[in-house]
Amino acid sequence: QLQASGGGLVQPGDSLRLSCKASGGIFSSYNMGWFRQAPGKEREFVAAINWYRWSVGSTDYANSVKGRFTISRDSAKNTVYLKMSSLKPEDTAVYFCAVDFAAAISTIRQPSKYDIWGQGTLVTVSS
Repeated sequence: QLQASGGGLVQPGDSLRLSCKASGGIFSSYNMGWFRQAPGKEREFVAAINWYRWSVGSTDYANSVKGRFTISRDSAKNTVYLKMSSLKPEDTAVYFCAVDFAAAISTIRQPSKYDIWGQGTLVTVSS
């Protein structure tokens, strides 16, 4: 089970940190991803972290957020974070976290490969 939190209303240029806490099991390998969906648009990939054999394998970011967003993991808390900086109005969306137990790097951006999804947290960037 995944529990996403941390969304809110911020102004352009502000920062925000989203959290995704996992419960119900511990796995040695998986992908944890963040996706977002704006009104009237399809769900899109934002960032993901690969956890392979108990260590971080790699991270990946959508071009639109590269350099502004950072994904990280706290093993002790079983939580993945998405630190968002220099937020723009176009970052407004519902953000979802998801886990892919296959942990394949080649499909890390594909939402259809993810097995479990959190409930989503709304991020609104507006002046």
